[in-house]
Amino acid sequence: MTKRYDIIIAGGGMIGASLARAVAPLGMRVAVVEPVLPGAAAQPSFDDRSTALSRASQRAFTAMGLWSAIAESATPIRAIHVSDRGSFGLCRIDAAEQHVQALGYVVVNRVLGQTLLGSLTGDGGPVLYRPARITRVEQTEADVTATVMHSDEGEERLRASLLVAADGARSTVRSAVGIGLEERPYDQVAITGNLATSRPHENVAYERFTVDGPVALLPFTEGRSAFVWTLPPKKAEAAMELGDDDFLTTFQEVFGWRLGRLSRVGKRVAYPLALTRADRLSAGRTVVIGNAAHGLHPVAGQGYNLGMRDVAALADLLAEALEQARDPGSPELLARYAAWRRSDQRKVVGFTDGLVRLFGSERDTARAARGIGMLGLDLLPGAKRAFARHTMGLAGRLPRLSRGVPLR
Repeated sequence: MTKRYDIIIAGGGMIGASLARAVAPLGMRVAVVEPVLPGAAAQPSFDDRSTALSRASQRAFTAMGLWSAIAESATPIRAIHVSDRGSFGLCRIDAAEQHVQALGYVVVNRVLGQTLLGSLTGDGGPVLYRPARITRVEQTEADVTATVMHSDEGEERLRASLLVAADGARSTVRSAVGIGLEERPYDQVAITGNLATSRPHENVAYERFTVDGPVALLPFTEGRSAFVWTLPPKKAEAAMELGDDDFLTTFQEVFGWRLGRLSRVGKRVAYPLALTRADRLSAGRTVVIGNAAHGLHPVAGQGYNLGMRDVAALADLLAEALEQARDPGSPELLARYAAWRRSDQRKVVGFTDGLVRLFGSERDTARAARGIGMLGLDLLPGAKRAFARHTMGLAGRLPRLSRGVPLR
């Protein structure tokens, strides 16, 4: 027996859960298929790592009615300090200069996940299939059917007008519908965790570029700082093998003493970095969003925020389709979505990839260009404001949720 829905969302991580919550006020029949149970170690979306939410993402959570719960454990970013190790250039962006309370917020993934998943339970919420995975996709002009395999090896078929692939960089749904993926490894590994500092962070986020890769320290809860340290694979492996004290000593040498002495490092997690891009954003009645569509270097903290703008744009178009009694999975709607998102995705991918390449070069001309560029950015109000708006996710055409406007 085939069950009927309006939308099937493949993936119940942060992007999939965010989309399910975003469309909840529309009254559509939604199914979410997620292979990992909440709280499981294999679910990276909701672990103890942190995510930097842009201003646009914070507005979206406000419009969805979730920000008050998230804000209790969110740390505001009131300034961003960018520097290049061994160079004269630096730039500082302040929230006060941009006339906002915060440039963004740092949130623990676990808290964000608990809030999102908690909002999906109860009457009127989506039907959650977990642990379960989609093993087959069949599309016609009229609908799309997903075969779902449960953990007990039982199968059932779900039919809908629209299938959303929000199942991450290794998306099985994206592959099943024939959407290709461009992948370019960065030959870098990101080490993440959090630590204590002898000086208060004062809500400043630091981005420091080094010859091995960028280092970021973000203001975190309880006076701690979250870090992302990017290294070549062999150096990353050696750093992960160090004891806590030796790790802190090595990290201190790279980051410096702006926050005083570093101590009490928490659990460290390492993962390889690559630039990934889907060769198109839809096929038939299937659309790809979030990491299934694009995977970024963490240099500017834009990955999840770019995915949230995918969520907001798709939710906007679905609300419009419902208001006009149109098919939510029509080729016209998905073409409009792709046209809307393509520019933003290309700009953010190009920006982050360009930063990695520019700051990864040790040529004298590149170092001089970086120094002059950062000084110019720091001294020119117009350029700094444009850069800040992109960082906050407020540039370009924004959907309702990204502006803080509820769909209903």
